[in-house]
Amino acid sequence: MAHEHKLEIFRGLLKFKSNTQKIWGVLVFLTIVTAIEVALGITKPTALTGNYFLGMKLLNWIFIILTLVKAYYIAWDFMHLRDEKNALRRAIVWTPIFLVAYLIFILLFEADYIYNVFKDGYVKWNF
Repeated sequence: MAHEHKLEIFRGLLKFKSNTQKIWGVLVFLTIVTAIEVALGITKPTALTGNYFLGMKLLNWIFIILTLVKAYYIAWDFMHLRDEKNALRRAIVWTPIFLVAYLIFILLFEADYIYNVFKDGYVKWNF
């Protein structure tokens, strides 16, 4: 096959990692990111819970970003996206990122509107 032939030509130039090394690397990376999320969730620093960005606490933004980083890395490694062409990688990765950003935008604006309606007293809190 052409793919195998290409690897044979560049085998001397590339340094291949064993599968065991890759698995441990994935485990360490995901463990570190998860530990950061858990530590922030337990401690809830006042600098991150007291400041807001686009109507949401900074701590919540950090959780969203770290979750997207973990999802991207899992797709990158377990779905073998690193071996695909750039266009396919971008289509798979950037589409959900834009959709999540759009969902966050919609949720923030709708929630702010509903909060202001209830706060100003036009509709009573009846639930």
